Amino acid sequence: MSVVLNVSVERWPIAGAFTISRGSKTEAEVVVAELRDGAVSGRGECTPYARYGESVEGVAATIAGVGPGIGAGLDRAGLQRVLPPGAARNALDCAFVDLEAKRAGRAAHEVLGLAPPRPRPTAYTITLGSPAQMAAAAAAAAAARPLLKVKLGGTGPPDAERIAAVRRAAPNAELIVDANEGWHAETLAANFAACAAAGVTLIEQPLPADADQVLAAIARRIPVCADESVHDRASLAALIGRYDAVNIKLDKAGGLTEASALAAAAQAMGFAVMVGCMVSTSLAIAPAMLVASRARWVDLDGPLLLARDRPGGLHFDGSVVHPAPREFWG
Repeated sequence: MSVVLNVSVERWPIAGAFTISRGSKTEAEVVVAELRDGAVSGRGECTPYARYGESVEGVAATIAGVGPGIGAGLDRAGLQRVLPPGAARNALDCAFVDLEAKRAGRAAHEVLGLAPPRPRPTAYTITLGSPAQMAAAAAAAAAARPLLKVKLGGTGPPDAERIAAVRRAAPNAELIVDANEGWHAETLAANFAACAAAGVTLIEQPLPADADQVLAAIARRIPVCADESVHDRASLAALIGRYDAVNIKLDKAGGLTEASALAAAAQAMGFAVMVGCMVSTSLAIAPAMLVASRARWVDLDGPLLLARDRPGGLHFDGSVVHPAPREFWG
């Protein structure tokens, strides 16, 4: 019996809005790939990202286009050659891993030769807004969420005011800052100084990916993490001297297969690892939990930002995310 591919597009409402330097959205549009082999099936979810030239329609069409190859015997190893890194390959790769695990009656981490996933505290995102809005959000979150990821890079008030307001509202939280490419070379030193004054422990993607060479020449007291500047292993060499850490997302890497290899390669090159996500359901986060064992920082709060999640998915105890049940994924 050949493997049958099904592709679906889903929309999940966000609790409020999710705002970063590039804009705001109120729902997560995801694409789900399901591979069915008789009574056994495997699933994977991706979130197409316009920043990387992706659309929901285009990614769904790309996944569907691989269907005949899968029916003819294309496997997970072959998938890495057929599709480039990106959201489409991620959904299919994770579906293959899930299918392989369920066929074998084994856990996904065993199939891949990885460490078993374990509960990890995740960052919780404070989305971009006015200093007062961000302070209120931080104050509400800080009691149960000791690690906050603060979105900066917006227009209006200086980001120094935003991060200072968040620190006053959450004096005991560990703070990560994510500018989403929203800063400029001429403001970099002042923004770094404001983050240092606020006790920030990591600054993520301060400059546009095509203008980040400035980072190799500026002194800094806080480690800087690549996000938009890193996708798969091929992008690591260009980051040396510019970044201290890399944010690994399955949607960028093109699936769990490449993300796992990327984490190992990054650590071998001296980079600290962060594992991140898009706004998504537990189906997208469950595979990422297998990369989290290598990570210094875990940012897998996608389901926490939704108004509702898939039944039977990840369990969150405050900000501690627990691995998904194997019957859900892996």
